[in-house]
Amino acid sequence: MRIRDAENLPKPMVQIGLRPLLWHVMKYYAHFGHKDFILCLGHRADAIKNYFLNYNECISNDFILSAGGKNLELISSDIEDWRITFAYTGINSNIGQRLKAVEKYLEGETEFLANYSDGLTDLPLPQQLEHFRRQGKVASFLCVRPNLSYHVVSLQEGTNLVADIHAIDNGDVRVNGGFFIFKKEIFNYIGDKEELVEQPFHRLLQERQLMGYPYDGFWASMDTFKDRQQLESLYATGAAPWEVWRTNGKG
Repeated sequence: MRIRDAENLPKPMVQIGLRPLLWHVMKYYAHFGHKDFILCLGHRADAIKNYFLNYNECISNDFILSAGGKNLELISSDIEDWRITFAYTGINSNIGQRLKAVEKYLEGETEFLANYSDGLTDLPLPQQLEHFRRQGKVASFLCVRPNLSYHVVSLQEGTNLVADIHAIDNGDVRVNGGFFIFKKEIFNYIGDKEELVEQPFHRLLQERQLMGYPYDGFWASMDTFKDRQQLESLYATGAAPWEVWRTNGKG
């Protein structure tokens, strides 16, 4: 089943606790000092714009109310030091097209971070960045074990007898976790209307310019109603793994 009550919302705007998934992803990056965001908007761009245009800091922060509601004092703040560029990149554009559409907003940058905004992790981002810079390649992406309940099956050739069966997350299978680091040169590899992980990534492969960053800590994507329930359950504990701004100090 899909995410039920969010059929008309972009997936990043589906609520997890008090805030949408997109906010949790942005809060993660902001915790590590990356607070200049470009949102590549498409389906229901208005929902994302209106959310931030009408942002209420009190929803996710402690505050003091006095004088019968006339005075409001925030004890902490989420987004006062964030800079967000809202860029419409088309309803049917693929990831490669969306990146190309915002290249003009990256003037002066030598590298940048990119994200699908449909997954959460407790990845220590500075470690991935340090690894990326040390390797000197054009691109790096998070490689994680899939959070799926499927079993991988190996068959004996010619007999169809099962040689092996194991849960997909207990094997050597890794998937693209959707957390990317790129040098600006990535745009030289993306042709017109090309999907990022298809032709551009294969060009990088041929030139040995693509790094995977394996990580076995917490990672979860939100594609189904069940995924949302699991994330909501983790959030309800008060110690959701991806909330590194709570567990790793001030954020």
